[in-house]
Amino acid sequence: MADVARRAGVSSQTVSRVSNGHTGVVEETRQRVLTAMQELGYRPNSAARALKHGEFRTLGVILFTLSTTGNVRTLEAIADSAAREGYAITLLPVAMPTRDGVHGAFTRLGELAVDGIIVIMEVHLLDSSTISLPPHVQVVVVDSDAGARYSVVDADQRGGAQAAVRHLLDLGHRTVWHLAGPADSFAAQRRTDAWRDVLEQADRSVPELLHGDWSAESGYRAGQSLPEECTAIFAANDQMALGLLRALNERGRRVPEDVSVVGFDDIAEAASFIPPLTTVHQDFAEVGRRCVDGVLRQIRNNATEYGVTLVPTRLVVRDSTAPPPVGR
Repeated sequence: MADVARRAGVSSQTVSRVSNGHTGVVEETRQRVLTAMQELGYRPNSAARALKHGEFRTLGVILFTLSTTGNVRTLEAIADSAAREGYAITLLPVAMPTRDGVHGAFTRLGELAVDGIIVIMEVHLLDSSTISLPPHVQVVVVDSDAGARYSVVDADQRGGAQAAVRHLLDLGHRTVWHLAGPADSFAAQRRTDAWRDVLEQADRSVPELLHGDWSAESGYRAGQSLPEECTAIFAANDQMALGLLRALNERGRRVPEDVSVVGFDDIAEAASFIPPLTTVHQDFAEVGRRCVDGVLRQIRNNATEYGVTLVPTRLVVRDSTAPPPVGR
């Protein structure tokens, strides 16, 4: 800074004001300082500035995988929302979804310069007593039932699943089969619980649960073994629904004339499936925005928040659902 001041013929205080973007510097002087910075290769030390002010303007994001639609779109929304607020993000993927892996991630972020942490959590690990949060760092969690301990933001998984099952029952189907996501996923469990509750409340039989891993391939495998008596199936995400559609087509079972299919997520491609997929829309952009708003509010107020914020979901009806065949 002293070198820049000498070259520009100004005080170090003026250099500081220019580098920090403060107003009140004559434009000619500002340009002279900026030219001197460029000629000398000077860059303000943001880390030192952060230590001085106690603010790093960086949010840490912990997640297990970038292979699922929900994680990718939520992360994208978090990055966009953080950028609009003048914050960067530090991404810390956890290689193995284990307690030790999560503990290590929190420990590493505690050593990094972050003001808050957003955790995109898919498995039941936050309840572990081995997980300790970095002191004085605020946390928001996505996709968890840990609202008693953290601030949680999630889509209304239960409401969306209920709407999907009721839609199929309202069309006249006697019952609805379900292709569930992984057993260790909070979202998958909530969708499964809602599916079962709607059937039981309607006094309908509850078919045997089918299992997938969110992938189209697992949906295809489930579709190959889908019983002939099935006339309606609710898949826990659109990718598995895509695999189902392929398997049903290969078996000569028409959608929706023979079998109705509903997905979950409303990915961009869902309207281009054959047939266009009826699905539950999740507003990932709103989830990401509320995560950033929540963690920044805690940072600015220097106060920890608790509880669950639910972002509404909605059913999008397209061409993959219809009344069951006559006599079924």
